[in-house]
Amino acid sequence: MDQLGGQIVYVVVALAIMAFSVLAVTTRKILRSATFLLFALFATAVIYFMLDYQFLGGVQIAVYAGGIVVLFVFAIFLTSHPGDNSAKLTSRKELTGILAGLAMLIVCGWAFLDRCTTFAKAMPEMKNPDMSVIGNRLLSSGEGGYLLPFEAISVLLLACIIGGIVIARKRTND
Repeated sequence: MDQLGGQIVYVVVALAIMAFSVLAVTTRKILRSATFLLFALFATAVIYFMLDYQFLGGVQIAVYAGGIVVLFVFAIFLTSHPGDNSAKLTSRKELTGILAGLAMLIVCGWAFLDRCTTFAKAMPEMKNPDMSVIGNRLLSSGEGGYLLPFEAISVLLLACIIGGIVIARKRTND
């Protein structure tokens, strides 16, 4: 694929990821939300395949798009009526939520830009890294490593699963 064609495909796939992600969190039908999440995960796999990281693309499809979304769908079927609309949330603290969201967006943007500049300065020789270099960087605990965020996300996902089980038990006991 030529340079311009690859960039166009990348932009289209990136826009699809953003659109499906927003739809996944804004739709009121929970089964549609899981479907939009599935589409976003498949589009992420397309990005991996475009970067010639076939293993990561396959893992993305098998583990996330296949396993996690199926787990979510089973949880939806076991805990609620999938065709029902979720209740519309009402709150008088919308302004506080919007301000908190904007503050988090600024903090995440700053962290992202800081991390990118640090990474660019530390690794000028990584113009075209292979999978072993990326794997070592992702799972290293040293400077520029991502082991701690990776483990923090796994603990967060475990807490979400436990919270879902607790909520489901409360609903069945009522």
